[in-house]
Amino acid sequence: MASPIKLNDLITISSPTDYKLHLACANEEGTHPLNVYAADRSEWVLWNEWRGVKNDWTRPFIFSFIEYYPICNAYLFGGVFEVKERLPKKYVLQEVEAFSKWEGRLICKFYRYQGLRGRAFRLETLIDSFEVHSLLPEQYDGERFCGYEAINHSFATLRPIMMREKQDWKASLKAVKGIYLILDTSNGKSYVGSAYGDAGIWSRLSCYINTGHGWNDELVKTIKEKGIDYALANFKFSILEVFAFNASDDVILAREAHWKNVMLSRQFGYNKN
Repeated sequence: MASPIKLNDLITISSPTDYKLHLACANEEGTHPLNVYAADRSEWVLWNEWRGVKNDWTRPFIFSFIEYYPICNAYLFGGVFEVKERLPKKYVLQEVEAFSKWEGRLICKFYRYQGLRGRAFRLETLIDSFEVHSLLPEQYDGERFCGYEAINHSFATLRPIMMREKQDWKASLKAVKGIYLILDTSNGKSYVGSAYGDAGIWSRLSCYINTGHGWNDELVKTIKEKGIDYALANFKFSILEVFAFNASDDVILAREAHWKNVMLSRQFGYNKN
């Protein structure tokens, strides 16, 4: 069996003591940095620039990794930043171009044991624990299309996919109609809907991600009261049935009614008809 390739076998870091290691994971609001990176890289830079009560970045450089949730115990390389200035509420950073070819592409395995809390660590104490897992052909821009039956994704995960109009997702979801389920994970309520007529599932999903409610009455009330961030944090989208684009509207609407009965989404969910 081949020996694992260590991170420092691939990337030369001459003075690890000049670096703080940034291990970015979901914040208290449930926002995940991997989704942030995929949706808007400039927002990811802000995660590194943020300064709380503690002075986390006490060394000249930050070596950043993003928890890569599609793989257990894996992290995506998020770049290296030089700390140019330490202000009371933020850090002024400059990206180090020498590491840019690995950023967003290099995935490493790393076991974050239970006592390893916080976001900032001394790089020299942990660098030997990082093993190279894979190298993506392009910078990470969201999950690959997983197949209709495997879709069970949060709105937060789907947002960068829709924003970037990832072609594997767009082509697959534009080509079909179907019945879908939106689940509110905060209270267990569900909404059953359908894509029919001239609209494929992609069109309906885009509307939900952009508005948080897709103009469905009960969801509109919820988002009006709690804001679109509530949808991003709590709503999950899955597909119950897929139909070819030439399927009749009557068939699709009948199946939608069936699933509303199965899920009891009129009695206990967000459906009202």
